[in-house]
Amino acid sequence: MTEEHEGERAAERDVAGLQRRLAEFAAARDWGRYHTPKNLAAALSVEAAELVEIFQWLTPEESERVMASPQSAHRVTDEVADVLAYLLQFCEVLGIDPLAALDAKIDRNERRFPAPEA
Repeated sequence: MTEEHEGERAAERDVAGLQRRLAEFAAARDWGRYHTPKNLAAALSVEAAELVEIFQWLTPEESERVMASPQSAHRVTDEVADVLAYLLQFCEVLGIDPLAALDAKIDRNERRFPAPEA
């Protein structure tokens, strides 16, 4: 991979760049008509369940070592990517800035659950 191409890839790794790539991917395949909030929420739930399935019967200790095996690490990484892809598409369709939403939620949680004073 050339240095210029790597720079382009790094620039696409921000949230907006990834959302743009996902939208272009879907548009090229005429999938946009299926990307309704309901369908994307359902797909997100399915992909999250597939991530849970990997850990379903593992002991807590086994689950902590899941990334040590290349095969299970690949499965986990793929499911994380699927969950994030559908979440970003969901946010794009509804006009939600996911980073702003997370920032606001952390602010609310900090007020709701103050840290104990030392």
